[in-house]
Formats: sequence, C-alpha cells, structure tokens
Amino acid sequence: MIDRWMVIPDAHERLNAITSKYQKAPRLDEAARVAAGRVPGCVSAVWLRSTCDGARCHFTADAESPLVRSLVMLLAELYDGETVAEVAAHEPQLLSALGITQSLSPTRLNGLASVRTTIREFATGHLDSASAA
Repeated sequence: MIDRWMVIPDAHERLNAITSKYQKAPRLDEAARVAAGRVPGCVSAVWLRSTCDGARCHFTADAESPLVRSLVMLLAELYDGETVAEVAAHEPQLLSALGITQSLSPTRLNGLASVRTTIREFATGHLDSASAA
C-alpha cells in the first residue's frame, strides 16, 4: 500500500490524492452510523463497522470530516481481510511512511490512534475464536 501511494512524490499532493480517492467511496448507510459503531476519542464523528468471518477481519469506516473520513478509510483498507492475529499485532507505519502525520494536528493524530485502538480491541476480542476455528 505504501508503494502505491509513494508514486506521488510530494506528501501534500499524496494526502490530497488519498482524500480525493476516499471521498468517492460509498458511505456507510444510516443504520451503521449509530452510537454503538462510533469510535470514542475522535473530535469528528467516526464510525467503524467491524466484522469477522472466522479468522479474517473486515472493516469499513465513515466520518463527518472529509479528511478524517479519508484517513480512517485508509486504515480500514489496510487491515481489511487480514487475520485477527495480524490485525491485533501489526502497528501501522502507513501514515508516517507516507509523510502524512506531519500535516495532521495532535487532535487528528489522537483520533486516528483511537481508531487503531478500536480496531485492535476488535481483533483481540476475536483471537480465541479464530484460533479455535
């Protein structure tokens, strides 16, 4: 995923391209945009839909802010289809590797950390059932 985005040499242009891509993506339906799916710790409302089909996790996301929406959808794509063990253990270097973290406020970085925590907690909660499958 890093290689795909690094073809754009400038970090600001890269962030604009990421934002443009994910703004065209389908939004979560209203039924998924409920309090139970809301990620705590985000200033902008962020929703994460997490499912597990045995050993693999699947994630979709949405947010009110266009920039935040793009970044949480990028994280969701990074982890989507990975095993629960990989999701639970792998810490993303994606945003820093793409040079995006330097352009984000501490508030946005904290919100993205909350999204990662929510994803990790979901996967960790499914580790036992995945290993039994």
